[in-house]
Formats: sequence, structure tokens, C-alpha cells
Amino acid sequence: MKKKNIILIAVVAVLAIAALVIVIRGSRKATFTQDYHIKDTSTITRIFLADKQEQETRLTRVNDSLWMVNDEYEASLPMVQLLLETLNTMRIRQQVNRNAIPNISKDLAAHAIKVEVYQLVPLIDWFDGKIKLFNREKLTATYYVGRETKDQMATYMYREGDKMPYIIHIPSFRGFLTPRFITDPLIWRSHSIVDLNVKQIERVDLDILNKPDESFTVQREGDGFVFLLQHNQKVNGFDTARVAQMLSGFTSLNFDEFASIVPNSFADSCVSGSPRTILQVTDTSGETTVLRTYLKYDNPDDINAMPDPEMYNAFDLDRLYAIINDKDTVLIQYFIFDNILQPASYFLGLDKQLIAR
Repeated sequence: MKKKNIILIAVVAVLAIAALVIVIRGSRKATFTQDYHIKDTSTITRIFLADKQEQETRLTRVNDSLWMVNDEYEASLPMVQLLLETLNTMRIRQQVNRNAIPNISKDLAAHAIKVEVYQLVPLIDWFDGKIKLFNREKLTATYYVGRETKDQMATYMYREGDKMPYIIHIPSFRGFLTPRFITDPLIWRSHSIVDLNVKQIERVDLDILNKPDESFTVQREGDGFVFLLQHNQKVNGFDTARVAQMLSGFTSLNFDEFASIVPNSFADSCVSGSPRTILQVTDTSGETTVLRTYLKYDNPDDINAMPDPEMYNAFDLDRLYAIINDKDTVLIQYFIFDNILQPASYFLGLDKQLIAR
């Protein structure tokens, strides 16, 4: 009797152990599938991206609303947020077919984008995250982002530490993920020129080089502004509504795109001469942003070929070139700057003429 009980207990124990092994294996597989992504992107401090063409970008968090590109330029916040969202929502769609692993691995080694993710990780993490102490920055994941799958609905990726690459997607998203991992630092940069509300503006100067009598300055005086012409000549009868509209245009004032990434851009030819206007915006802390604008010709040969280089149909009617703080050559839209790049006579209610055209 005792022998039968011992055998029964042994059988039950074996079955229990087998069931436990199956559960553990299943849970490990499920956990592994779920932990391919970054669970808490708020702890990410840096993201490093590099490709085989030696392009590199380092995105560094300053705070939740400010990231830097290569510690030098402000990053485009919407682009950074999209990348963080991608790291958080990407999942394993399926394993790579065993026969295809050698070719996929070879292609990843030759063409993949390397992505390093750094996070603040506690040195002490007790009781399932209830006690976290001594945060320090740590490289937590390194991905190699490859090409799209044939159906263009997922991306081949390899994560350091895994035995094989996987097919990664974002559930319910139609498309592949490679375009979100950009290595060109220029693409990551913010397009902001200035972002000032009226209370932050101290002074605005617009110099119109070919019409100096139309140049002007709007200067803060107490809680309001004064309008000054050449030689600081004060004007009393300016249009306050138009000046207010002009000043409000410096809130989230952005450029369209960098000239260097525009196909068939003739920026060098167009900005080789004198600028059409010089706009200077000074904030209440004394920082000044300088914007020099230039006509954008559809063809640089027009400048020399046309008998009258000011001919109306010789240049772009939608955009013009601008140089920001003598550094970056960009494209800006007339539509955005229509209320800013106006002559003094416009603000005096005498004329409405867009001088930059």
C-alpha cells in the first residue's frame, strides 16, 4: 500500500514538474516577444543612429520638450516623438524562416542601421519596481534595422544578444519601419527660426537694401511699441493692428526645409549677391536672430540671361532663400512671411507691397 502511494506521489510530482516547465517556457517565450520593444521611453536619455555610409546622429534628451542633435542643434520634437513611439510599439511579427536566416543576416551586416538606446536604470530595483535607487545611464538595447519585407508591412531587425533576426512590425500600422531610423543629422534638426510671443520681443529691425527709405524698426517702449524709420525717426500714426499682426508672426516661426537637401537647388548662385532684406529679431534677454533673404530663381542662368534680373517671371513665386545667423541656408515661404517682410509704408497704411518679390 505504501509502495503504491509512493509511486502515485512520484507520478503526480513528475506531471507537476512537466506542467511547470511548459508554463515557464511559454511565459518566457511570451515575455521575450513582448520585451523586444522599449517599455518605458520616458527613461531614454540618448539614442545613437549610424549607417554604413558613416552618417551618425546622436539624439540627447535635455528635458521632455527639448532634445539635441549631436549636442549642437535643437532636434525636431515631432520626429523624436515618432521615434520614441516606434521603439515603444514595435513587436515581433514572426521569426525569420530558418532557411532565410543566412541571407538576412548577411544583408543586415552589410546594410543595417545601428541603433543604440540608452536609459536611466536603477542600480537597486527591489519588489517588482516598488523600490528603485541610484539611477545611472546604461546602454539597454542595440538594434540593427534592416530592409523591409516583401509585403512592405514589416522590417528585418536583429537585436544584440538574440540568436537570430526577427521580422518586426507595429500592429495595425501599414508600412515598414526603416524610414523612421534616420542617420542624417540634418534631417533631425528643428525647423524653428524663432518662437517668441509678443511679450518676449524687444525689437524688430527690417532693412530693405534696395529701398532704404522703406526700412524700419519696431522697438518696445514700456508695455507697447514705437515705430521708427531711418535715423530713428519716430512715427506716431502707424497701423497698430498690422504691427501687432507682424509681431504675432514670430510665434513658432519656422522655415520650410534646408536648401542643401532640395534636389536641383541653386542656393549658392542665388545667395551670392546682396540680400533682398535683413530681418533682425531681438528678444527681451538680448539674444538676436538674423535672417537674410534672397530671391529664389527657377534657374540661376536667369540672373545673367535676363535683360532685367528683376523680371517678375524669373523667380519662384512661392518660396525664397534665407540664411539664418550666417550659418544655415534654408527655404522659407512667402505665405508664412507675408505679414513680416512688408515695407514701412504698409505699416503706415500707405501701401501694400510685398518687398521680397
